This record gives sequence, structure tokens and C-alpha cells, in this order.
Amino acid sequence: MKIQKPLAERMRPQSLGDIVGQDALLGKGKLLDSMLKSGRLPSLILWGPPGTGKTTLARILARSTTADFVYFSAVLSGVKEVRKNVVHAEKLRKDEQRGTIFFIDEIHRF
Repeated sequence: MKIQKPLAERMRPQSLGDIVGQDALLGKGKLLDSMLKSGRLPSLILWGPPGTGKTTLARILARSTTADFVYFSAVLSGVKEVRKNVVHAEKLRKDEQRGTIFFIDEIHRF
């Protein structure tokens, strides 16, 4: 018997075009689309209630680049783990000319 993923996971957007709403930010030629086309993503703060797609958007942005994606929960991770991954990101940048996207969930908990 094949175990299926939960409905929310199966329906989760996989590209910017799959996201509904936020056209002023996500539409063709708009801010995030232009950033992705330029190959430069600045630091971003995604704010909103749980379940609104912040992590999904971050993962989509990462997949749209050559950058490595590193997820942290500030509730479960400590500064030591962040520092360790920063060192890895610096090595990745130096050795492979690839960036790293750090997504720190619940950052206000640090």
C-alpha cells in the first residue's frame, strides 16, 4: 500500500506562479520576480500568521536560484548551529560561487 502525503503538502505551491495573491510582490516584472531575474536576493523578513506560506515562499525562492537552502527553527536551534552553518556557507561561496539562503523561523525567539 502506497502512503500518500497529506493534502496540504500535495497542494503546496511549487513555483511563484502557483502562489495565489500578493500580485504586487510576486507578479511578472514585480519586486521578487525582478530580484530573481537579476540573481540577487537581499535579506528579507517574511511576516504573517502561521500557515500563510512564508516557509513555502522561501523554499520557492531558493529553488529559483543556485543557492543552498538552510532552515532553522529559533525554538530548536541555537546560535552555535547558526555559526556552524555560516562557516559552511562561506566555504560554499568561496569554493563553488554559490550563495546560501538562511530561513530562520521564529527568529524573535533567539
